[in-house]
Amino acid sequence: MLTKLKILMILTSSATMGDTPEPTGLWFEELATPYYAFVDADVSVTLASIAGGPAPIAPRSVKPKGENGASVERFLGDEAASASLRATILIEQIDMSDYDAVFLPGGHGTMWDLPQSNVLAALLGKAWASGKVIAAVCHGPAGLVNVTDETGAPLVKGRRVTGFSDSEERAVGLAEAVPFLLEARLRDLGGRYESVADFQPFAIADGRLVTGQNPASSALTAKLTIEALAASVR
Repeated sequence: MLTKLKILMILTSSATMGDTPEPTGLWFEELATPYYAFVDADVSVTLASIAGGPAPIAPRSVKPKGENGASVERFLGDEAASASLRATILIEQIDMSDYDAVFLPGGHGTMWDLPQSNVLAALLGKAWASGKVIAAVCHGPAGLVNVTDETGAPLVKGRRVTGFSDSEERAVGLAEAVPFLLEARLRDLGGRYESVADFQPFAIADGRLVTGQNPASSALTAKLTIEALAASVR
């Protein structure tokens, strides 16, 4: 049923936390786990990013080969996937009509460049208006904060959403480092924010909008994305 469907994964291009030298980027597991959930469901996956080219990986999210979780190890050993990560497509070059869904992995880098990208906001708004599935996990929902629906209202307004919680941000010691707290921003925009205990798996599908709370939620977010995608193309 899903053989010919296509998912666009849009990654952060922020290698540092704003103007500081503190390294950040994409949280590897939040790319790798959904990537293989989609690939194994016979869904075509394309990797794009805000700036194109190599996507930065958060140093804390990857260990030496042989010491990572299964999906990260699989990605590290996958020449085609690794090549795609080194040569992501610039989002300005994306034609959203070619895809059935968009997935935004997290990593703290997303907090800086995703919300500032007018191109991303326009692309996601167009995707939503044309019936696509939009999904994001952990800090990935930062890419939703400037997206509007067909009525001009914030996409998250009145919809059930989750994302990295304010208590999780405080627990990792970065509440003062990020440009805004994601949970608070989603609430301010009218999102019906929900969460569970810190660092436990949790994801929500509100129709075609799918969000996951944290890295532990990557697999569940991918599962709900596939289900929403299947429902959207019936």
